Amino acid sequence: MSSLNLAYTYNPDVLNCLANLSSDEVFTPPEIANQMLDLLPDELWHDPEATFLDPATKTGVFLREIAKRLLAGLADQIPDLQERIDHIFHKQLFGMAITELTSLMARRSLYCSKYPNWRYSVSPFVDASGNIYFRETPHRWVNGRCDFCGASQEVYDRGPGLETHAYAFIHTTRPEEIFNMKFDVIIGNPPYQLSDGGNAASAIPIYQLFVKQAKKLNPRYLTMIIPSRWFTGGKGLGNFRDEMANDTSIREMHDFIDSTELFGSGISIKGGVCYFLWDRDKKGPCKVVNYIGNGKISESIRFIKLEDDDTIIRRNEAIPIIEKVKKLNEKSFSSLVQPRNPFGLSTNYSGNESKQTEKDLVLYRRGGISFISLDEIKKNIDWISRYKIYITKAYGAGEDYPHQILNKPILGIPNTCCTETYILIGPFENLNITQNVISYIGTKFFRFLVSVMKISQDATQRVYKFVPMQDFSKPWTDEELYAKYGLTDEEIAFIESMIRPMELDEREKDE
Repeated sequence: MSSLNLAYTYNPDVLNCLANLSSDEVFTPPEIANQMLDLLPDELWHDPEATFLDPATKTGVFLREIAKRLLAGLADQIPDLQERIDHIFHKQLFGMAITELTSLMARRSLYCSKYPNWRYSVSPFVDASGNIYFRETPHRWVNGRCDFCGASQEVYDRGPGLETHAYAFIHTTRPEEIFNMKFDVIIGNPPYQLSDGGNAASAIPIYQLFVKQAKKLNPRYLTMIIPSRWFTGGKGLGNFRDEMANDTSIREMHDFIDSTELFGSGISIKGGVCYFLWDRDKKGPCKVVNYIGNGKISESIRFIKLEDDDTIIRRNEAIPIIEKVKKLNEKSFSSLVQPRNPFGLSTNYSGNESKQTEKDLVLYRRGGISFISLDEIKKNIDWISRYKIYITKAYGAGEDYPHQILNKPILGIPNTCCTETYILIGPFENLNITQNVISYIGTKFFRFLVSVMKISQDATQRVYKFVPMQDFSKPWTDEELYAKYGLTDEEIAFIESMIRPMELDEREKDE
């Protein structure tokens, strides 16, 4: 036998080594599960009556780590180890697996056997499920959509033996009947989204349904990992965002700007991720912790929405800057930003590669410019002869700071138009005003205020909400704007750290 000291050999936790199912169903590393469990009061680990539910278990990591804490915390009350194990596993820990495969994984993690009625289970059960529940659940199709989760019937109405992603916890109006009991703690990392049957990677979020369903069970505590897009955007998340913004039972919010800070380099969730603690019996301001990257954090005790506004502000450092801007009660710049598709030309409209007549208009479209007859313009024809500004609706700034936030603005001279690829700002009466507006867009101040609302690559009208209107008889610089709003050196440094300079083309500066 080798003299190798086995005490020093590498023995990794298998739950740290598993590959994720997808970026929609993300496994939780044990250290993250424990960070979330640390949010809960210590008294729970000494309470033999406390009950715990993971309603979307995948690897069983939450239940396993809870079991470890209870085994230590109940040692004095239940001295016999096997009796203590049996009590915890039978009376305190419950899970609902998202698939049959994950039910086996979770049982293996918790009971050391994928079938807890086998002799290898550390706590024998009568049936093969133990307290980790999985049942094939049907979608309820209404007009091509699931009435519970919104899944597309075309995509998810599959044959026997194929996974339909009809998660049992959110496919019932009476979740309390699943286990016929109340829970002190509901904890988990639910699936994030489902394809909605639209173009490309179009998807609908579903994580909010798990949060809402968990609240219906009225636990003492609720903590979940979810994507952060709900802060300012996301398809179908308006009601959920309003509920969260006004829910003073949310006592802690840990927000990771870059999801790889939480899950590691293999998983990138656009817009970042967060986990929170909801405390049924305590209300008040929330401890908001921003994880900025490279181990940097920012912490503040505050309500997660603005005092006089239901908007959720993600970064703690942004709050005083926005408050200074709002004090002047200026009109929002968003009034100059037109709704999407200003000329009625879809994103995939390509126009003509060359002029057909001398009266043809220049068309800004996906991939460059082309030409179009005035007769093809479907709306806002009177804007054609005026000056305007085009900015691409989508701009992926990436997850690292500083960002540029917006693509470079394009000066739209008379006799130009655009497809839905672009957002139109204006129109304006003359070239001078248009160029002064472009100078404002180029400032870090402007784009920082856009970034407060822009959590995905899309930059539609709503992301300009906090940008104030200016006097556009003159151009603007950051120095002038910082002075106008009385920003401190620390606030200026924060903006400078967040926003990259934007080098405007000479054409936009001086036509």
